[in-house]
Amino acid sequence: MKRTSKWITAAAVLGLSATLAFAGTGMGEGHGHGFGGNGRHHWGSKLASKLNLTDAQKEQWKAIRKSSHEQNAAFFQQSHQARQAFHAAKKAGDTAKADSLKPALESQRAQMKQIRAAEEQQFVKILTAEQSAQYQTLKAERAARHAARESQEKK
Repeated sequence: MKRTSKWITAAAVLGLSATLAFAGTGMGEGHGHGFGGNGRHHWGSKLASKLNLTDAQKEQWKAIRKSSHEQNAAFFQQSHQARQAFHAAKKAGDTAKADSLKPALESQRAQMKQIRAAEEQQFVKILTAEQSAQYQTLKAERAARHAARESQEKK
């Protein structure tokens, strides 16, 4: 259980782009995937508001995310199926199968980080210097909050 929560925290620490990558195709339009109604799908619109993105920038970011999702759709599907198989094996108590899936999951996590980093690089390019500085500040604050939360979980 702790391992899963650490992975979730690590994924969140990757930055705002991780959240935005899974926020769906609409910038804060409530089309979030997999967030269970806890409000995280609105982070895209909050980020747009905090950075004071223009409509053109919002459209560029939407196009970046859409393009990335389309280019990596097969990978996302494969990754999703591997995670489902891993969780099913753990739930069934099949530790041998779960252990055999771990290397593939680690490889997919690394690839996911690369995809998110590429999206973030493209996102930063559409920002003004002032917006980019604000984005880096927001990103650092978010990482600090997650680190604090993780240290609380260890206690």
